[in-house]
Amino acid sequence: MVKIQQFLTKHRQGLVILMTILLVLAEAARWLGQMSLAYQVIMALTGVIGLLPILLTAISALRVRLVSIDVLVSIAVIGAFVIGEYNEAAIVTWLFMLGEVLEDLTLKKTRSAVKQLTDLAPQTALVVDTDGNTHQEDVDFLDPGAHVLIKTGAQVPVDGTVLTGDALANEASITGEARLVKKEVGDSVYAGTILENGTLTVETTAAGDDTTFGKIIELVEEAQDSQTKTQRFIDRFAQYYTPFVLLVAVVVGLLTRDFRLAITVMVLGCPGALVIGVPASTVAGIGNGARRGILFKGSDVMDRLRQVDTIAFDKTGTLTRGKPTVQTLVVLKGDRQAIIDRAVAIEGQSDHPLARAIAALPTQQPLTATKVETVKGQGIKAEVDGQEYLLGNRALVNAVVGDDAALTRAVDQLVAAGDSLVILASADHQELAVFGIKDQLRPQAAVALHQLKQLGVKRLVMLTGDNTGTAKEIAATLPIDEVHAEMLPQDKARFVADEREGGHRVAFVGDGINDSPALAAADVAIAMGSGMDVAMDVADLVLVKSALASLLTARRLARRTITNMNENIVIALLTVLLLFIGLFAGYVEMALGMLIHELSILIVILNSMRLIKYSPQN
Repeated sequence: MVKIQQFLTKHRQGLVILMTILLVLAEAARWLGQMSLAYQVIMALTGVIGLLPILLTAISALRVRLVSIDVLVSIAVIGAFVIGEYNEAAIVTWLFMLGEVLEDLTLKKTRSAVKQLTDLAPQTALVVDTDGNTHQEDVDFLDPGAHVLIKTGAQVPVDGTVLTGDALANEASITGEARLVKKEVGDSVYAGTILENGTLTVETTAAGDDTTFGKIIELVEEAQDSQTKTQRFIDRFAQYYTPFVLLVAVVVGLLTRDFRLAITVMVLGCPGALVIGVPASTVAGIGNGARRGILFKGSDVMDRLRQVDTIAFDKTGTLTRGKPTVQTLVVLKGDRQAIIDRAVAIEGQSDHPLARAIAALPTQQPLTATKVETVKGQGIKAEVDGQEYLLGNRALVNAVVGDDAALTRAVDQLVAAGDSLVILASADHQELAVFGIKDQLRPQAAVALHQLKQLGVKRLVMLTGDNTGTAKEIAATLPIDEVHAEMLPQDKARFVADEREGGHRVAFVGDGINDSPALAAADVAIAMGSGMDVAMDVADLVLVKSALASLLTARRLARRTITNMNENIVIALLTVLLLFIGLFAGYVEMALGMLIHELSILIVILNSMRLIKYSPQN
């Protein structure tokens, strides 16, 4: 039976075409040839053809104790055969089958955004051998370290680092923004992007499903299969609603002794539009977001995001660009260049944005740091040339420097200038210096935060590990309501948890591993694209562009998608109500009711498809 069911499902569109031809022939026999017997025979044949796939699906549902829509339709059609209404049986099954075909076609359309992504997934790469020759190879068989040649107009097949060449890359498939990005030696490139100009040789860091592009596709596909609370409620409602309709039909039949009326109740009571409306909105809304570089980890995230009243931001990499540079170096003890060489050697072991700023400084003597130890929330301890060094905040170096007046003055001056501080101190008290590091605000940050408030966010909070002076100077240029500085990762998580306990719905925006505790504690965890690897695992929502404007778009899209779901629910329930009123008032018969029912399914799908073209104003 399973093979027959699979065959009929696969050829459903062909069955609908066959049934349509038979219906036309039946009507021709009836009106042109006055052949009532031929009319009845063709209608009966059409009804049997249509009933078979519906009945097999109903039996499969009953085997798992599910009274589905197909069960109602099957009983109703069999009842129509019993009372000799072959034309009703034929028309009802044809409309039901036609509705399923149209559902499939329109749902494929709503998934178009994901299909566009999957179509962009690279399949092969031009691999450079050790002898300099090249050959084509499937990307799934590439290992990290493989060298890949990418020519002008070609698609980048892997994530990697540029070894040679320079080019302009279109990264729309990753960021959603068709902006050409300059790629030079040392820059990162991503699978699925396209080289508009230039040629590159790239060392592979990830290939196939492990690439950023592969993870985006996987995330979006998983999200489209997720459910909101509304959808879970609708699914449970449908499980009880369908047997209820069946019971009502039996009661109506017993009270009125009108068998035809009873089976009509079963047909009109089908909750098809109710069941299909919410997932159709989900698929279209998440697909729209994916096309814009906004990755929702499920439609439930949309529901939570639209209810958020407090958004807490980590400063570095979210409100700021996340690429700070050393602006000032105050040397209190020791040789300036020697201090830089040691600091670069130590900070080269860290991936923190402030560490990267120091590690980018020019050196004269390459050194190696040993016995590197990270002190959580404070900095790094390490040895260079046999001497122990501390590199971090004031709390880390206090044990070595104590109450140093010159250090205090230097720190106060740099804090007043809005710099983030990293202090280097040697355990032998011979070297002491302060690095003043600044980061730049993201473009349009102030505008984006103002607009978030206009969208109903009541409180905007900055949480940062930076000193209070730096944090307040940054916040002074933004519509930030609260600033909490000098916070460790666990402090940020505790703040978020306390706010939630206080009745607030909190979103946290971060971009790195150190933000993971706060992300996990929030109602909605939002990760900027700069922290992509961590974000895929921890966040509910990933902003691939790393732009605050994307957060605005995400909130608008979330609100519009949930509104669309509610519209579909209203359309579905209102249709059923009006059909029953029309039925008991004597205005609606089975075939007409089935036509209206199928049209309601089409209406909710078309309503959902509006989300595909929906363009939130930025």
